[in-house]
Amino acid sequence: MTSASYGTPISSRPAGKTLRVALWTAQCLVALAFCASGAMKLTTPIPELSAMMPWAGQYPVAFVRTIGLIDLAGGLGILLPALSRILPRLTVWAALGCTVLQLFAIAFHLGRGEAMVLPLNFVLLPLCAFVLWGRARRAPIRARGG
Repeated sequence: MTSASYGTPISSRPAGKTLRVALWTAQCLVALAFCASGAMKLTTPIPELSAMMPWAGQYPVAFVRTIGLIDLAGGLGILLPALSRILPRLTVWAALGCTVLQLFAIAFHLGRGEAMVLPLNFVLLPLCAFVLWGRARRAPIRARGG
């Protein structure tokens, strides 16, 4: 696809400031949500956690803590490599992982009849996909010194 006004492929034009700001905003929101969720699943006693998330009391503690670790890793991975400009491609991989995780979370909660929790997943899914697209195609972060 090319732009009629420039005659260059859209994907080869530099990203505008609005897109870059939107990507950083999305990355911060996703990082906040995933880190908060991960920290809660890692540190909250299971009886307290299951009062907030009924599924947490119905699965092994190791499963709940592993999901927390995955959430935390995704939240850190979607932001820190881009901020530090050290291995910034990890942000793309983290965004892919967070996108896939949201798809699985939606299927998991639908299968359990937990439609009440789906709005958060339906907000996070496009944010994660937007970061994936933006950082992979339109506004990649350059590595430090590169």
